[in-house]
Amino acid sequence: MVTRLRHLARDAAAVVFCAVWAFPVYWMVNTAFKPYGDILRPRPGFLPWPFTLANFDDAVHKAGFLTDLRNSLAVTGSVVVLAIAVAFLAAVALARFRFLGRRAFLVTVLAVQMVPQPALLIPLFLSLKSAHLLNSLLGLTLTYTALVLPFTIWTLRGFLHGIPVELEEAALVDGADRATVIRRILLPLVLPGLVATSVFAFITAWNDFLFAYVTMKDQSGYTLPVWLVSFSTSTGTDYGGLIAASTLFALPVVVFFMLIQRRLVEGMTAGAVKE
Repeated sequence: MVTRLRHLARDAAAVVFCAVWAFPVYWMVNTAFKPYGDILRPRPGFLPWPFTLANFDDAVHKAGFLTDLRNSLAVTGSVVVLAIAVAFLAAVALARFRFLGRRAFLVTVLAVQMVPQPALLIPLFLSLKSAHLLNSLLGLTLTYTALVLPFTIWTLRGFLHGIPVELEEAALVDGADRATVIRRILLPLVLPGLVATSVFAFITAWNDFLFAYVTMKDQSGYTLPVWLVSFSTSTGTDYGGLIAASTLFALPVVVFFMLIQRRLVEGMTAGAVKE
């Protein structure tokens, strides 16, 4: 009886936690379908009635939406591919080879990961300026890649440590070269880890506002987080359009997560390996 009560209490606590966590998301979607007058009512309605799509129409036809959407997709996709490729090769080198400075490099990666990202804003800005990459999508892509690489390298190194070295040695004895071992053995086995780290890279690049706003001077190079600010002007804030735009902005992350959910769960559990 006591055990059953404990399970019920634990389940109830989990339900309450999930409800509190999900309520802001529900309220955002609920508000996006409300007429503007209902959004600012003193007594809020928990159902979007009367139902309207006017807020989404305003958001989609807002100046710069398609351009900034294209910029966000291009930058985020490039960051995910570049960061995963570089991090995987670096993790293989760190996990499988012994070389001078290896331990110092690992400590540096861990130290950089612990530095708050806003503290890196000025150094990255000056680096991009000296390289003539300010106000360019290439510079923004390299910035995001630099931000996510410490985490992805460290995480993928943990996944690779969980793969027995004997598998690679057996392949090498059978005549496979190092490139074949990486492509045919390591890549399939570390795929859950690649998926898990790609989610982090995707969310970091997709959601960032600060670096995109500071490094991009031309509005044609803005991304969607910066575009969301355009709903607030000196004359007021278009709350309906802003909330509808925020809902549209969150959709790609949800779709991306749903597509790789299975691999992500495998990656999270496989990454819990004690070295």
